[in-house]
Amino acid sequence: MGLVEVREKRAPRQKNTRSSDKALEIGLYVFAVLMLIVLIYPLYFIIIASFSEPAAVANGQVWLVPKDFTLAGYQELLKHSNIWIGYRNTILYTIVGTAIGLVVNISAAYALSRKDLVGRKYFSLLFIFTMFFNGGLIPTFMTIRDFHLYDTFLVMVLPFSVAAFNIIVARTFFQSSIPEDLWEAAQLDGCGNLRYFMTIVIPLSKAVISVIALWTAVGHWNSYFNALIYLKDTSLYPLQLILRNILVTNQMQSAMGTGEAAAIALRLANIMRYAVIIVATVPIMCIYPFVQKYFNQGVMIGAVKS
Repeated sequence: MGLVEVREKRAPRQKNTRSSDKALEIGLYVFAVLMLIVLIYPLYFIIIASFSEPAAVANGQVWLVPKDFTLAGYQELLKHSNIWIGYRNTILYTIVGTAIGLVVNISAAYALSRKDLVGRKYFSLLFIFTMFFNGGLIPTFMTIRDFHLYDTFLVMVLPFSVAAFNIIVARTFFQSSIPEDLWEAAQLDGCGNLRYFMTIVIPLSKAVISVIALWTAVGHWNSYFNALIYLKDTSLYPLQLILRNILVTNQMQSAMGTGEAAAIALRLANIMRYAVIIVATVPIMCIYPFVQKYFNQGVMIGAVKS
């Protein structure tokens, strides 16, 4: 009889616990949806604003769908022939720069992950030091000029190929995810360091390699300041710098004009701002689906920078 009474007393408590868990779960879902809206809506707004009349955007009439649909911004933007030169240059910078960055950073990370590397802690501290301190803009500019890299293709892919953060993340991945027993077994089979790295370590490191490749590619695609400082030949300009010059030119034309011509130029300048963002962003976003399955795993495993 006493056991029945205890069970009856526990039943409401279990029901209350389940209700509170369900309420918490619903609250988390609501919060996640709100955060999703906060993160996605700005990009969505830029997309619909790029297809809307500038006056409708300025008056706050654009919320969910384009208002007075128009392609004027994209038509005006794509009139500039040098935009295709910018695309070509940026794609080349991204591909070559990402390849060089992966070779340099992954190789350095593997070397630092080896316990038998002499001075491993010293080299690790040197890499970490560069994350907080650097030589400054003027010494870097003078170094690049002395190496005859100024105003060349290589200045966009070679001097900044080493990323200390990426090296530390990859090193942590190698230390935590690849057992030392594999190296011992490979040695017994007569495998050297280079062959072990190429045939065993690299295939097992697709996750972290994909993440670092994505980070590096995005960095090269968005590269603007380096081109502004180290390039003067317009045929070498990346997409970001060409888009900036187009925007500045249109804004100057609208400011210098008068009457109806100035009003038209101002409307085009306003709508082109949104079109520029879409033109510069969409291509690099297309890469993400191909590395998504490796992205979460690589970030989580390599996140603890011990």
